[in-house]
Amino acid sequence: MPDSSLPLAYFDDVYRANDDPWSFETSPYERDKYQATMAALPRNKYSNVFEIGCSIGVLSELLANRCNHLLAVDASELPLGAARKRLAAYPHVTVRQLSIPNEFPDDQFDLILLSEVGYYLVLDDLKCARQQMLDHLTDKGNLLLVHWTPFVPDYPLTGDQVHEQFLEIAGEGKPLTHLLGQRTDKYRLDLFQKQ
Repeated sequence: MPDSSLPLAYFDDVYRANDDPWSFETSPYERDKYQATMAALPRNKYSNVFEIGCSIGVLSELLANRCNHLLAVDASELPLGAARKRLAAYPHVTVRQLSIPNEFPDDQFDLILLSEVGYYLVLDDLKCARQQMLDHLTDKGNLLLVHWTPFVPDYPLTGDQVHEQFLEIAGEGKPLTHLLGQRTDKYRLDLFQKQ
């Protein structure tokens, strides 16, 4: 496993090779996972949503219909042209190049979505990002994690390791409440609420 978080160049190389490298637009796995992601959200409408790792904006478009404002970010600028085009009809959506934990928006969110991103970070960077998410989540705000669980040699962490870091700070007297946990053969989903 790598001993540092995956660099920006890694993602730039992936997107230079393929405009939709994970088949977000066409994969039945992604479609089903997106349906489960949206179904897990306990509110019909959110005020201010932060999506970390929006890529070409397929899930962002679904989120756009459930909120008053969405900040969708990706570490690489390369997929964001496609995201901006897809989301052009949604004036309440902002698409930005931003890389956590080195950069984090100075705003409060009632939903933060970390989907298929956490395992790109080494543990120290994930813990830093976890604290940033807590600091920028409103009281009773939701934090939704969705990650691929099979081992990938390129990635510093597994999806399970990412989710365990958040489950560690959930429970009585801790900052998060665990509201929902789901697991399939390929991914897991965990929903939290800030105490």
